[in-house]
Amino acid sequence: MEQTLSSLKIDWFDYSVWKQGSINTLWCLLGCSIGDMGTILYFQLMQIPWPTLAIMSLAIVNGLITSIALETFILSKQMTLKLAFKTAAGMSLISMVAMELAMNLTDVALTGGARLTWWVVPIMLLAGFLAPLPYNYWRLKALGKGCCH
Repeated sequence: MEQTLSSLKIDWFDYSVWKQGSINTLWCLLGCSIGDMGTILYFQLMQIPWPTLAIMSLAIVNGLITSIALETFILSKQMTLKLAFKTAAGMSLISMVAMELAMNLTDVALTGGARLTWWVVPIMLLAGFLAPLPYNYWRLKALGKGCCH
């Protein structure tokens, strides 16, 4: 029992792991934000009167798809396309969903709906970056697995 409990303790002050976790999180953020914000912007510019929840749900799905597509492209330089896709699809969905939820909840809380404005985008990106970062650090430190790469 003591071994199990001691193995759960990790060093949260490892700069190199925070750095790698931040880089991994930024790649995921890039992929997620393309699909997510692209969807919101499309509905906003086309003035399609869908309910906010429907737009945000579609934005989350599209964000996950574009994140997996971007990671597949990046990984395909290191492995076959089939293996790159399998690896990208098997990455941490927990991290990506946390990122998507943080971005969309921030948007709704600050704008009252599914709307992008010049001032909300940086705040959404910051929320999307910070939400999964501790989890991504933990995955790297405890499991030796990154969410991306």
